[in-house]
Amino acid sequence: VDRAFPRSARGVLKIARTVVALTVLICFVASGAHEACTALAGMETVITVLFLLLYLLKLDVRMRCLFWPLADIFNSVIAALFLLVVGLFAIIVKTNKGTLAGGVLGLILLVLCIANVVLLWKKISLDKARGRSAPAN
Repeated sequence: VDRAFPRSARGVLKIARTVVALTVLICFVASGAHEACTALAGMETVITVLFLLLYLLKLDVRMRCLFWPLADIFNSVIAALFLLVVGLFAIIVKTNKGTLAGGVLGLILLVLCIANVVLLWKKISLDKARGRSAPAN
Protein backbone atom coordinates (compact mmCIF):
# COMPACT_ATOMS: atom_id res chain seq x y z
CA VAL A 1 0.00 0.00 0.00
CA ASP A 2 1.31 3.41 -0.97
CA ARG A 3 0.75 5.47 2.18
CA ALA A 4 2.02 8.67 0.55
CA PHE A 5 -0.49 8.60 -2.35
CA PRO A 6 -3.57 9.81 -0.40
CA ARG A 7 -1.56 12.84 0.78
CA SER A 8 -0.23 13.70 -2.68
CA ALA A 9 -1.97 16.15 -5.01
CA ARG A 10 -3.02 13.30 -7.31
CA GLY A 11 -4.35 11.29 -4.37
CA VAL A 12 -6.36 14.16 -2.94
CA LEU A 13 -7.79 14.84 -6.38
CA LYS A 14 -8.76 11.17 -6.86
CA ILE A 15 -10.42 11.04 -3.45
CA ALA A 16 -12.28 14.29 -4.17
CA ARG A 17 -13.43 12.93 -7.55
CA THR A 18 -14.67 9.75 -5.87
CA VAL A 19 -16.61 11.63 -3.19
CA VAL A 20 -18.16 14.09 -5.67
CA ALA A 21 -19.04 11.31 -8.13
CA LEU A 22 -20.70 9.32 -5.35
CA THR A 23 -22.62 12.44 -4.29
CA VAL A 24 -23.76 13.02 -7.87
CA LEU A 25 -24.89 9.40 -8.06
CA ILE A 26 -26.84 9.72 -4.81
CA CYS A 27 -28.50 12.96 -6.01
CA PHE A 28 -29.55 11.40 -9.31
CA VAL A 29 -30.83 8.18 -7.71
CA ALA A 30 -32.74 10.03 -4.98
CA SER A 31 -34.33 12.46 -7.43
CA GLY A 32 -35.36 9.79 -9.91
CA ALA A 33 -33.37 11.44 -12.69
CA HIS A 34 -33.08 10.01 -16.18
CA GLU A 35 -31.37 6.61 -16.31
CA ALA A 36 -28.54 7.96 -18.47
CA CYS A 37 -27.61 10.48 -15.78
CA THR A 38 -27.63 7.82 -13.09
CA ALA A 39 -25.65 5.38 -15.23
CA LEU A 40 -22.97 7.95 -16.03
CA ALA A 41 -22.60 8.93 -12.38
CA GLY A 42 -22.40 5.27 -11.37
CA MET A 43 -19.80 4.43 -14.00
CA GLU A 44 -17.70 7.46 -13.07
CA THR A 45 -17.81 6.47 -9.40
CA VAL A 46 -16.76 2.88 -10.11
CA ILE A 47 -13.99 3.82 -12.57
CA THR A 48 -12.59 6.48 -10.25
CA VAL A 49 -12.56 4.04 -7.33
CA LEU A 50 -10.76 1.48 -9.51
CA PHE A 51 -8.08 4.02 -10.50
CA LEU A 52 -7.77 5.08 -6.85
CA LEU A 53 -7.20 1.46 -5.83
CA LEU A 54 -4.80 0.95 -8.74
CA TYR A 55 -2.55 3.77 -7.54
CA LEU A 56 -3.09 3.13 -3.82
CA LEU A 57 -2.10 -0.54 -4.08
CA LYS A 58 0.75 0.24 -6.53
CA LEU A 59 -0.77 -2.04 -9.13
CA ASP A 60 0.26 0.40 -11.85
CA VAL A 61 3.87 -0.56 -11.12
CA ARG A 62 3.15 -4.29 -11.19
CA MET A 63 0.95 -4.28 -14.30
CA ARG A 64 3.13 -2.73 -16.98
CA CYS A 65 0.97 -3.90 -19.87
CA LEU A 66 -0.61 -0.43 -20.05
CA PHE A 67 0.69 3.08 -19.46
CA TRP A 68 -1.74 3.85 -16.63
CA PRO A 69 -1.34 7.65 -16.43
CA LEU A 70 -2.28 7.91 -20.10
CA ALA A 71 -5.28 5.60 -19.56
CA ASP A 72 -6.28 7.83 -16.65
CA ILE A 73 -6.02 10.91 -18.89
CA PHE A 74 -8.22 9.29 -21.55
CA ASN A 75 -10.76 8.32 -18.88
CA SER A 76 -10.81 11.86 -17.49
CA VAL A 77 -11.23 13.47 -20.92
CA ILE A 78 -14.08 11.16 -21.91
CA ALA A 79 -15.72 11.56 -18.50
CA ALA A 80 -15.42 15.36 -18.77
CA LEU A 81 -17.18 15.34 -22.14
CA PHE A 82 -20.02 13.16 -20.88
CA LEU A 83 -20.30 15.13 -17.63
CA LEU A 84 -20.61 18.36 -19.60
CA VAL A 85 -23.56 16.98 -21.56
CA VAL A 86 -25.26 15.31 -18.60
CA GLY A 87 -24.60 18.19 -16.20
CA LEU A 88 -26.05 20.76 -18.59
CA PHE A 89 -28.98 18.46 -19.37
CA ALA A 90 -29.74 18.01 -15.66
CA ILE A 91 -29.51 21.76 -15.00
CA ILE A 92 -31.70 22.66 -17.96
CA VAL A 93 -34.35 19.99 -17.27
CA LYS A 94 -34.19 20.41 -13.43
CA THR A 95 -37.25 18.28 -12.80
CA ASN A 96 -36.58 18.67 -9.08
CA LYS A 97 -33.91 19.96 -6.70
CA GLY A 98 -32.08 16.63 -6.61
CA THR A 99 -31.58 16.67 -10.37
CA LEU A 100 -30.43 20.28 -10.22
CA ALA A 101 -27.98 19.48 -7.41
CA GLY A 102 -26.70 16.46 -9.34
CA GLY A 103 -26.19 18.63 -12.43
CA VAL A 104 -24.27 21.30 -10.53
CA LEU A 105 -22.14 18.69 -8.77
CA GLY A 106 -21.62 17.01 -12.14
CA LEU A 107 -20.14 20.25 -13.47
CA ILE A 108 -17.91 20.46 -10.40
CA LEU A 109 -16.83 16.89 -11.16
CA LEU A 110 -16.08 18.03 -14.71
CA VAL A 111 -13.68 20.63 -13.31
CA LEU A 112 -12.02 17.97 -11.17
CA CYS A 113 -11.62 15.76 -14.26
CA ILE A 114 -9.93 18.60 -16.13
CA ALA A 115 -7.66 19.26 -13.14
CA ASN A 116 -6.74 15.56 -13.15
CA VAL A 117 -5.83 15.75 -16.85
CA VAL A 118 -3.62 18.80 -16.28
CA LEU A 119 -1.91 17.22 -13.27
CA LEU A 120 -1.25 13.94 -15.05
CA TRP A 121 -0.10 15.69 -18.22
CA LYS A 122 2.45 17.67 -16.20
CA LYS A 123 3.64 14.47 -14.52
CA ILE A 124 4.08 12.71 -17.86
CA SER A 125 5.85 15.75 -19.36
CA LEU A 126 8.19 16.11 -16.38
CA ASP A 127 9.04 12.41 -16.35
CA LYS A 128 9.83 12.52 -20.08
CA ALA A 129 12.02 15.61 -19.65
CA ARG A 130 13.94 14.03 -16.77
CA GLY A 131 14.50 10.88 -18.79
CA ARG A 132 16.15 12.81 -21.64
CA SER A 133 18.40 14.99 -19.54
CA ALA A 134 19.67 12.21 -17.33
CA PRO A 135 23.23 11.18 -18.10
CA ALA A 136 23.75 7.74 -19.63
CA ASN A 137 25.56 5.28 -17.38
